[in-house]
Amino acid sequence: MNKDDVDVGRRRFLTAATTVLGGVGAAFALVPFLGAWKPSAKAQAAGAPVEIDISRLEESAQMTVEWRGKPVWVVRRTKAMIDELNNLTSRLRDPDSNESLQPADAKNVWRSIKPEYFVAIGICTHLGCVPTYRPDIGGVSADWPGGFYCPCHGSSYDLAGRVYKGVPAPLNLEIPPYEYLSDTVLLIGANKGETV
Repeated sequence: MNKDDVDVGRRRFLTAATTVLGGVGAAFALVPFLGAWKPSAKAQAAGAPVEIDISRLEESAQMTVEWRGKPVWVVRRTKAMIDELNNLTSRLRDPDSNESLQPADAKNVWRSIKPEYFVAIGICTHLGCVPTYRPDIGGVSADWPGGFYCPCHGSSYDLAGRVYKGVPAPLNLEIPPYEYLSDTVLLIGANKGETV
C-alpha cells in the first residue's frame, strides 16, 4: 500500500467514533462516582426541616421533637415564667446572649420569636448531656426559679435557656433556626433570618 492511498475520510471517521465511544464510557464510569457524593435519602431526611403542631401544648408543658438527630424542645411559658426572666439577669453568665447561637429574631430576653413559646436544642453546652425540664419553683434548690437542669455535671439554665453563673456549661442553650407557618404550626430547621 502506498502512502498516497490512505483514506483520510475513513481515518477521521474512526478517530471520531473512538473519541465518542471513549467519552460515553468515561461518562458511565463517572455516574457511580458522582452518585456517591449525593447524600443518602436517610441523610437528607435527617437534615430536613421538621413541621410540628403546637396547638395542644398546654401552659408550662414541654414537647420534644427530633431534628438532625438532636432533641429540640418547645416549651409553652406562662405569663409568670416570662415575667421572671427579667429578674434573673444578675445570676446569668450571658444574659444578653452575645456568645450564644440563635437566629437574629430570637436575640432578646425570651430568646424566642414569640415570648410564650421557647424553642431550643436540648443538649447541654458543657459535654452534650440532655438537661431535664424543671419548671417547678424550688424544685432543684431553695432559690430555683424554674428552668433546665443537667444532672450530669450540675449545669443549669433559666426558662430562656440562658446559663447560670458558676456552672460548668460555658454557653446558653442553642436556638435552632425556626419560623411560624401559622399561630399553631412551627417549622424547625428553616428561618428567613440569619443566625447570630
